[in-house]
Amino acid sequence: MIITRKIIFSVIVIMIFNNKLISQTATVNQLSGQVNTITTAVPFLIIAPDARAGAMGDVGVASTPDANSMHWNPAKYAFVEKDMGVAISYSPWLRALVPDINLAYLSAYKQINKKQTVAASLLYFSLGDITFTDVVGNSTGQFRPNEFSIDVAYSRKLSDNFSGGVALRYIYSNLTGGAYVGGSASHAGQDASADVSFYYQKKLKAKDIPMKLALGLDISNVGGKISYTDNTQKDFIPINMRFGPSYTIDLDKYNTISVMVDFNKLLVPTPNPNDSTTINNTNVSVASGIFNSFSDAPGGFKEELREFNIASGVEYWYDKQFAIRTGFFYEDKLKGNRKYFTVGAGVRYNVFGLDFAYLIPTEQRNPLENTLRFTLTFDMDAFSKQNAQYGD
Repeated sequence: MIITRKIIFSVIVIMIFNNKLISQTATVNQLSGQVNTITTAVPFLIIAPDARAGAMGDVGVASTPDANSMHWNPAKYAFVEKDMGVAISYSPWLRALVPDINLAYLSAYKQINKKQTVAASLLYFSLGDITFTDVVGNSTGQFRPNEFSIDVAYSRKLSDNFSGGVALRYIYSNLTGGAYVGGSASHAGQDASADVSFYYQKKLKAKDIPMKLALGLDISNVGGKISYTDNTQKDFIPINMRFGPSYTIDLDKYNTISVMVDFNKLLVPTPNPNDSTTINNTNVSVASGIFNSFSDAPGGFKEELREFNIASGVEYWYDKQFAIRTGFFYEDKLKGNRKYFTVGAGVRYNVFGLDFAYLIPTEQRNPLENTLRFTLTFDMDAFSKQNAQYGD
């Protein structure tokens, strides 16, 4: 197991510190008409952290608001039905290889009034125990690499059907514990970023059947670049644009079904074999990287379209207590080739709820395959009422 961890850790270190190697590899692949994948630092920021969205193909920008809206669209918090909610999520990572890599997520919200809501979250990614060795294989100590982000958000209704939200994020990434990498001392990477989001929902009716249309837009992780050494160029963090609709139909008193789609695009430079500055994300400002990300693909408009990932999901509820979910995630074969089905279920009790998700890859191995992710949610309104009842 230690050998496996060494391999995983070495790959991470090479990706972050050896910009020249990445540049050469990308150039060879692109010149031969192969993959041209966009890479960034701290990619854990765009991993789906909760089991509800994870069971629907990683879709969530326009799904009904819940405690995990921080990751998908903070503006949704303005339309939450409960006064306060808390959620805890856990996702094993690379469980087929190692037992101690995982992603944990804690999120909570509180209504200020009927128009305003505040929220906070903690996303923690642990890479397990790593054994460091010297050039001849002698152990030089152990370290547990980890990354986390701390978020706070404010959401407000701008009209009866429309809301906006902003979130601030502190990012910390410690992958080496100060070890020397390539002859240079390393340190933890730190950064700050912000999200801007909007959400629209409108109740409709067709042939006396209640329906709801929702639209969402979230631009996340807008911030500076991050670095792990003092003498290397800084790398972009995963600035991401997510938008899409959802459509909910109340079939009758007990049965509800929702269909939703998310479109995602990284707003960072696309690697170009003829320009080393874009291969390594160097000498490109954040503002330029965001705006040029819609037109800088070396393959032109056709390649720009390939950079949009599509997540789609379906959610069915019976009596607002039992849910069945499924979804599909699509990424172009030249941009990472992630394609997978997801399934899951959920149950709601008076005070808490449980959600589960399972991922089934269709094209290539996935770090979350053959693992069960779960989320535990708490309805603090129901909890307070229950305590008051027992108190009487």
